[in-house]
Amino acid sequence: MPDLAFTRAGRGEPLILVHGIGASKEVWRPVLAQLAERFDVIAVDLPGFGESPMLPADVEPTPAALAAALVDFLDRLDVGPFHIAGNSLGGWVTVEVAKIRPVRTATLLSPAGLWRRGAPLYARVSLGASRWIARRATRALLWAVGTAVGRMIVLGQTHGRPWAISTEHARTSVLALANCTGFEAVMRATATRRIDGTGVTAPLTVAFGSRDLILLARQSRHLDRLPDTVRSVPLPRCGHVPMADDPVAVVDVIVQGTRPNAGADR
Repeated sequence: MPDLAFTRAGRGEPLILVHGIGASKEVWRPVLAQLAERFDVIAVDLPGFGESPMLPADVEPTPAALAAALVDFLDRLDVGPFHIAGNSLGGWVTVEVAKIRPVRTATLLSPAGLWRRGAPLYARVSLGASRWIARRATRALLWAVGTAVGRMIVLGQTHGRPWAISTEHARTSVLALANCTGFEAVMRATATRRIDGTGVTAPLTVAFGSRDLILLARQSRHLDRLPDTVRSVPLPRCGHVPMADDPVAVVDVIVQGTRPNAGADR
């Protein structure tokens, strides 16, 4: 399995952070310092994203395969029992990690894979179009996100409050989507699959932003794909990638999700 790029900060119980498709570990930057006050935080670049190499050519990058690579990496890093939180594809990978290795708790922020059959056409087209534009108009997008209006246009589908995001964070997001090597292969690998939470015993928390325009409620938020004990909480005014929209709220959701007495609340 490949070595994975990661950022580590803080002290306490380990907390693993897993980004979504087309993103990188940098997507967690708005919440990293706050979480590091409570946890030993490890934000990882999944294979084929950020600074991490792709999986071997003969390995299909399914969420289960990405999870296996992540667990192998954490074993080699000698990480003890950990909490884990994932956004979008990272939420799906988080479920797969919890199926192959016991975790303390798991928090899913706008997790992909909670659809009835395959990935909805709307979500696939939206993400595919964003990737196409990011690759072919990178310089124009980097210029555009230098203004609040530009951030609204470029990041309005993925973020609930794009005008409030820093220019630096917006440009990092554009470059991550434009430069990742694993996007198309992961899109193909997830198109006909879905989350199966059978066998997950760790306490689960799931949160969707009220302004998530990628994973629509009737298409992609079927919580019956997860165990009945899942705890569902809202993220008001947040989009599909909520960490930059409301860092305080996201930190609170993760912290509350790591407490052992967090009960089910669908």
